[in-house]
Amino acid sequence: MARAGTVQTVCGPVAPEALGYTLMHEHLLCDLTLPARRNAGLPEVEITLENVFDVTYRPNDYHGNHRLQDLAVATSETRRFAQAGGGAIVEMTTGGLCPDPEGLAAISAETGVHVVLGAGFYTEGYQDEATLALPQEALADIVTAQVEEGAWGTDIRCGIIGEIGCSWPLTPFERRSLAAGAIAQQRTGAAITVHPGRHPDAPHEILDVLQAAGADLSRVIIDHMDRTYDSVEQVVALARRGCVVEYDFFGIEQSQYWMAVADLPTDYMRIHAVRRLFEEGLGGNVVLSHDICTRSRLQCHGGHGYAHMLRNVIPLMRDRGFVQSEIDLLLKETPARLLTLV
Repeated sequence: MARAGTVQTVCGPVAPEALGYTLMHEHLLCDLTLPARRNAGLPEVEITLENVFDVTYRPNDYHGNHRLQDLAVATSETRRFAQAGGGAIVEMTTGGLCPDPEGLAAISAETGVHVVLGAGFYTEGYQDEATLALPQEALADIVTAQVEEGAWGTDIRCGIIGEIGCSWPLTPFERRSLAAGAIAQQRTGAAITVHPGRHPDAPHEILDVLQAAGADLSRVIIDHMDRTYDSVEQVVALARRGCVVEYDFFGIEQSQYWMAVADLPTDYMRIHAVRRLFEEGLGGNVVLSHDICTRSRLQCHGGHGYAHMLRNVIPLMRDRGFVQSEIDLLLKETPARLLTLV
């Protein structure tokens, strides 16, 4: 059974204060390649100095870029985070994205970084027919077992529910998946984190579904503020509903959004948006991360890597007036609150 008052990591429960600086939304081992293309026999991209910009700018155009399954590479990249002072990573590779609990446990044991694995299912397009046919209660039972017993054929337990994948508009399966997450939250005490559809109404609809199913919205994180809203006032309005909002594209500083048309902010713009939330008394309703899910963002391939938040973003925050207590709230205290089972 999951233990209230602790954080459930892939190597067992730990005290919340043991986490330290925490990235709330990353992928260490995953495959975000669309299922129809996974076994198509396409050659994988070799990232070089000549093409790294283009692979980063157009990540969907390069087969293999969304596949992070090299354990040695993932361990090395996680070690860089540890060496920069990082303590914990929340791994959002849920059902449909090829989660690897045993690989994550090996990375954690080798690097000393606490890894918290997410339970549940990604968007409908990544699920098989058997999963899509499951009723809400069966989905809730699966998610509950992933937290309390073990996930994906192992005895390694999840410590958070999500990222629950949602499209726009929500599909019937995704509605059941959300409601199942709310039921599992009530059973396990785990927080919920949600990948919303790319429409400004999507986060509010998600909160409505979760609330109707009995979720505690103070322990619900809505991801990807960076690409969902054009203005921080929309983010403020969402946070005022009591949920936690997540800026998780740190390190992405380009005009091209590879999934749709969106005016992506730069890191300093994200920092100013977070400052606005503090001004509104909502500093405890924000968490931060990079959402690394492509090879081209890894440091070994010329990207910023998981240490970017600590090496580069925190100094930018200090330059723009953030004090240490505010940085700790964003990267230590709120993550520890959310990851502690209740």
